[in-house]
Order: sequence, then C-alpha cells, then structure tokens
Amino acid sequence: MRILVIEDDPETLEYVSARLAELGHAVSRAANGRDGLFLAGDGSFDLLIVDRMLPGMDGLAVVSALRAAGVDTPVLFLTTLGEVPHRVAGLAAGGDDYLAKPFAFAELAARVEALGRRARTLTETKLLRVGDLELDRAARSVKRAGKPIELLPREFQVLEYLMRHAGQVVTRTMLLENVWDLHFDPHTNVVDNHIARLRAKIDKGQPHELIHTVRGVGFMIRAPD
Repeated sequence: MRILVIEDDPETLEYVSARLAELGHAVSRAANGRDGLFLAGDGSFDLLIVDRMLPGMDGLAVVSALRAAGVDTPVLFLTTLGEVPHRVAGLAAGGDDYLAKPFAFAELAARVEALGRRARTLTETKLLRVGDLELDRAARSVKRAGKPIELLPREFQVLEYLMRHAGQVVTRTMLLENVWDLHFDPHTNVVDNHIARLRAKIDKGQPHELIHTVRGVGFMIRAPD
C-alpha cells in the first residue's frame, strides 16, 4: 500500500515509517499538518496515518478538510489523545480508526492491514456505470460514450449519489441531506437547478436520456431499456 504518515515527532515518524517499509509498504512522510494536507489532497494514497497534535494545522482539521474536498482515503489517527471524547471527535471528523500512544507496532500493523482490506473493497466501487455513462470517483472524472464531461464539484456529487442509487427513486430530501448536508427544507430550487444542469451536460444531444423525473417524488438515473 501507499501510506502517508503525518507526524511531527521525528522519532515516531522515523520508527513507524521504517517498520511499515519493512512490511513492503511504500511510505511517504509529512512533519506538519499543512504539508500532510497538500500531499494527501489528490487522493493517491491508500492509507493516511495522522497525529492529532500537529503544527500549523491539527490532525482533525486536516482530515475534515480532506473529507470536505471529497477525498475518502482511509485514516488511522495515531495520537497521545486517547480518551473517549478524543476518539469520538476523531471519528466524527472523518477518521476510520484510532490508536492511542504508546502503542505496540504489531497492533498498528494489524489495523493498517484491516484498513487496507477495507480500502481495496472501496476501490472496487470507485468506478460507477449507468449505460454508457461512467463516473470515476478516484480520478473525479465523468465520461459518456467515452467523451469527457466537465462537472462542477457539487454537480459531480449529485451525479455520484444518483448513480449509486441507479434504478431507484431519489427524492429531493435525500439529495439535500446527503449532498448538501441540509436536514431541513431551504425553500429553494437548488436541487432542481443542479439536475437541470446535469441533464444539459449529460443527456443533451444523446439518443437516450439517463436522468428522469419521477413526478411528485424525485429523480432517477437508469440505463435505457
């Protein structure tokens, strides 16, 4: 696996990096939060090992920023902040696992392997297809009939949600909650506007429409019969 270790303590950084390399992993390092965020931002790593207390930008802020940008690389927090509230905060920020210092390397290695298995499973779902429409979550790209389609970030999120529920009715409420994280009705046409833009980019000029309105309920994306 390609692993990025974000740790400001030189001894811990060297120890963890060297031991993981001995297990055959390709390990990169960052000694502060901002460098870690920059390196992890393209989503190219298979796993991030992140300290909570980092100079420049703490570990929670790093992971929160990555998740907000759509980077879903698994994160293992490795930190001296091991109390339950700290663990809860780490998981709430988008962490996948949490290991308190001091730690046994055997346990760290086991958790890395477990997260690696989970990452491989997620990788299998990174490429979504509906008919001749293809969405690559890792590359953040969309193609229809092999032709690239440029989408804004929110349009990409809406399309991804629709494609993950291909053949199912998706309501406006579902989109508001899962794409915009709004758990109330903002009384705007934001969902309809994004659907309209997606139709213009994906279905216009095509022999078959993929995005359909289910009157009075919501929307559905499905392949042609």
